[in-house]
Amino acid sequence: MTESVSEEFIITEEARERIEFNIEKRGKGIGVRVGVKTTGCSGMAYTMEFVDEPRKEDHVYPINDVLSVYVDPKAFQYLRGSTMDYVKQGLNEGFEFINPNEKGRCGCGESFTV
Repeated sequence: MTESVSEEFIITEEARERIEFNIEKRGKGIGVRVGVKTTGCSGMAYTMEFVDEPRKEDHVYPINDVLSVYVDPKAFQYLRGSTMDYVKQGLNEGFEFINPNEKGRCGCGESFTV
């Protein structure tokens, strides 16, 4: 990982809209927390969970007046400079991360290496 990678975490308009939709459908919450976990054939995978209570150590990225994306501080080193998008391709749809820290992905696309 190079030091020239931005400290930002970008959320596209499509991702913002989908997060708002998911929180509204759920009926409660203040956003989503994004992180990484060790798994898969390449080593790491992205995680996402609803947030009802913020953690003071989270990196916070507001998406509107009441909702935010929270990035787990342990995962931030792997996610800094990334863009979170929501993509529809044919019958498939879901959140996608464009991550300048990735060195490679497994063949199935479920995990990555840094």
